[in-house]
Amino acid sequence: SEPHAVILGFNVRPTVHAAKLADAENVDIRYYSVIYDAIDEIEAALKGLLKPIFEESSLGQAEIRAIFRSSKTGNIAGCMVTSGVIRRNAKVRVIRDGAVVADNLDLASLKREKDDASEVREGFECGLVLRNFQDIKEGDIVESFEMKEIPRA
Repeated sequence: SEPHAVILGFNVRPTVHAAKLADAENVDIRYYSVIYDAIDEIEAALKGLLKPIFEESSLGQAEIRAIFRSSKTGNIAGCMVTSGVIRRNAKVRVIRDGAVVADNLDLASLKREKDDASEVREGFECGLVLRNFQDIKEGDIVESFEMKEIPRA
C-alpha cells in the first residue's frame, strides 16, 4: 500500500529503532548521498501530482452556406472550409457574428460529397452534423480545434 509519509535522508542512516518504527507506521525512508538525485526525485514526484496543462490548437474554419433538415440526423450543415482543416475527431465551436454560441462540441458526422471523411481541407465543401446542437444558421462559422498537453518544464 501507499506510504503514509516519506522521509528523505541526506548522508545519514537511521537507528535500528527508528527504522523499525518507520516500517511499523508505513513511513518510507529514502537515502541520498548526491543532493541532485534527491532534488530530481522530489521534482518528478511533484510534477506527477500536478494536473496536466492543455493548450488549444486551432485547426481550421468552415462557413455554413446551407442547412438541410433531416428527420433522422437533425440539421445538416452544408459548409465550405475557408481555412485549415475540419477534422472528424476534433472538437468544434460555433461562432455567430463574432461571438461563440456553442463550444466544445463533437461532430456526429463529417462527409465530403456522399462519403464519410476523417478531414476536409480548405477550399472543399463538406456536410457536417453537430452532436447535441441543432441551433445553426447560414453564415455561422464552425471552428475546429484540438487540445494539446504541454509538457512541464
